[in-house]
Amino acid sequence: MKKYSVLMSLYIKEKPDYLKQSIESMLNQTVLPDEIVIVKDGPITTELEEVLKEYIDMYPNLFNIVESKQNLGLGMALNLGLRNCRNELVARMDTDDISLPERCEKQLKAFEENVELSIVGTMVDEFYDNPEEIISSRIVPTSHDDIYEFAKRRSPFNHPTVMYKKSKVLQCGGYSNLRRNQDVDLFGRMLFVGFKAANIGKSLLLFRSNKDLSKRRKSWENTRSYITTIYNLWKLGYSGFSDYAIVAVGQTVMFLCPLKVQNWLYKKFLRK
Repeated sequence: MKKYSVLMSLYIKEKPDYLKQSIESMLNQTVLPDEIVIVKDGPITTELEEVLKEYIDMYPNLFNIVESKQNLGLGMALNLGLRNCRNELVARMDTDDISLPERCEKQLKAFEENVELSIVGTMVDEFYDNPEEIISSRIVPTSHDDIYEFAKRRSPFNHPTVMYKKSKVLQCGGYSNLRRNQDVDLFGRMLFVGFKAANIGKSLLLFRSNKDLSKRRKSWENTRSYITTIYNLWKLGYSGFSDYAIVAVGQTVMFLCPLKVQNWLYKKFLRK
């Protein structure tokens, strides 16, 4: 199996216990990473610094801590981290999620079996407080052709699950300087220029969901950002005008709905 790097971005609001769970899940992979790159996106708390120090002391040759004095936002922080990854294959990971042990092994196998792939993601199971109590799953297309069509309106990947080729991401200019939906923008651009992708048809990551996520999803900032992202893909020539119109109307309706109704719609139509 080829070597791979893990790429994470850490900012001040993360909880130390969540960070520990996330790191431990990568240390428990059936194929261990060659390095774990963690970008400190601006100043972080003393408690988070202590967690990092604990793991650096235990694994001095594994962790590569990259610092940004100012908060850059997720996309720019990931670009900074990506440039510091020493391997071509890079596994994204969020600092509050939990990867299942076989996640990276299965993704590495997918790259070995199809050398044309540039992105490989997986399904996710979502939970609130207890990882053993799954509340929903986000299912995405598995074949390249289906992913290509799906991405014209919605994110075809679960961002924290993807493993991608560093050179291909950088060839497309990396993540854009967006505060939200950076992944939808990046992967849309990568698919549009012809890079191949796949999703493994199995949930290999536990995604931490909560009420705060629902509130962020309902914000006008998030709504406008998503509409703008699809608009940009339309102007690029990837999405059609009908795709953009459907997204604009759908996102606006979701924004105007009461939070309870919005959550019901997500669970009914966008989750399983």
